[in-house]
Amino acid sequence: MHNIKSVITPRVSEAILITTAIFLLISVSIIRFKSVPHLPILFSVLLLFGYGLLKKVSYRTLEKGLVDGAGAGMSAVFLFFFIGMLISSWMISGTIPTLIYAGFTLISMTFFYAIVFIVTSLIGLSIGSSLTTVATIGVAFIGMATAMDLSLAITAGAIVSGAFFGDKMSPLSDTTNLSSTIVGVDLFDHIRNMGWTTIPAFVITLGLFVWLSPEATGASVQNISIFKEGLLATGMIHGYTLVPLVVLIVLTLAKTPALMTLALSSISAIAISYLHQTSTASEIFKVLFSGYVSSTGITEIDSLLSRGGMESMMFTVALVLLALSMGGLLFTLGIVQCLLAKVESVLRKVSSVIAASALTAIGINILIGEQYLSILLTGQAFKEPYDKVGLAGKNLSRVMEDAGTVVNPLVPWSVCGIFITGVIGVPTLEYLPFAFFCLLSPVLTILFGFTGKTLTYK
Repeated sequence: MHNIKSVITPRVSEAILITTAIFLLISVSIIRFKSVPHLPILFSVLLLFGYGLLKKVSYRTLEKGLVDGAGAGMSAVFLFFFIGMLISSWMISGTIPTLIYAGFTLISMTFFYAIVFIVTSLIGLSIGSSLTTVATIGVAFIGMATAMDLSLAITAGAIVSGAFFGDKMSPLSDTTNLSSTIVGVDLFDHIRNMGWTTIPAFVITLGLFVWLSPEATGASVQNISIFKEGLLATGMIHGYTLVPLVVLIVLTLAKTPALMTLALSSISAIAISYLHQTSTASEIFKVLFSGYVSSTGITEIDSLLSRGGMESMMFTVALVLLALSMGGLLFTLGIVQCLLAKVESVLRKVSSVIAASALTAIGINILIGEQYLSILLTGQAFKEPYDKVGLAGKNLSRVMEDAGTVVNPLVPWSVCGIFITGVIGVPTLEYLPFAFFCLLSPVLTILFGFTGKTLTYK
């Protein structure tokens, strides 16, 4: 999308006015009126069309910007479809039920949130994908929290914090490689430099989750026993059901493309399912599209296991395409370029350069809702300002991750925010206050910019 050329150069006042109007329209609609994000984003698209027509931009040009913006998200759309099928195939194979059962056996309520954070961090580091971590082990942890009657919002906050810690620090992560590549920094230099902000954020986050974790009660222990018995009754709890998880990890470590990794893991899960149940081809197709529907007769278990499928991703896909279409119009009308140029022109001090780059990454996440664009645009816009104040490139790549990568899941209409809410069923605004790692990272990167600590100069 960053390659979309602007057809006009708006005044700064106009760009600020349009941006503010879009932000208020979306945020007020979602927060005040509980609207689904689709409608206010669609209304924002109409607002941009109206502005473009007033500025004498042809309808065809505006339509092309809309289509080009949506086209930038097609790889994400296919990824979401495959993740939807992965979840349903992992359900029918027993992979997720077995993970939940193992979790009940190994994990007590004491320090539960802290354990969730640590485990998702390790999985995220291993596979380098926050969304895959959320869609697999994250779903299992939400199931455990439901059974133990624990806060789903805090559990989701721990899952998101751990998944995005792993995504940020893993050498296998797309965002980590993208950030280092844009500014020409060695990948492992970039990862080491991120440790200055990431390690304090990790430690503080872990401490907060330890503090929030509840004590076990007799009623909760009894509830867990009932769930374990119900899971055993499904006949899907076997050691061999973890094979699809092993396939996923091995292919990820082998740097197999994401779509192929998800597809092969799903295929292995379907094959595994025939070891404990007999399904026809039509039943498998139905599960892959509409999701797995548990029919044990135990309401709690059926509610826990009935999920996944390509169809479950349609809400997410529609919202991603709408958000990116709006982004395409913002680029076509020159609004994003105008704001970035204005920000860049007023930078003089090290602290202001770092704060401005962090706020730009956050602003792009809020305005467009796309993680990769927040990294790309911030990196391209601030290379020269960082050079002028004598800062090494790895400072910029760190800020791009601290305020770009980990902020995206905190925005309700962003690609990550929409996906996470759809998969684990916890609204973004509910888990946001508890996604401590994601909240702390941009604060720490700006704070270190003002103190001058941990910065590297040329």
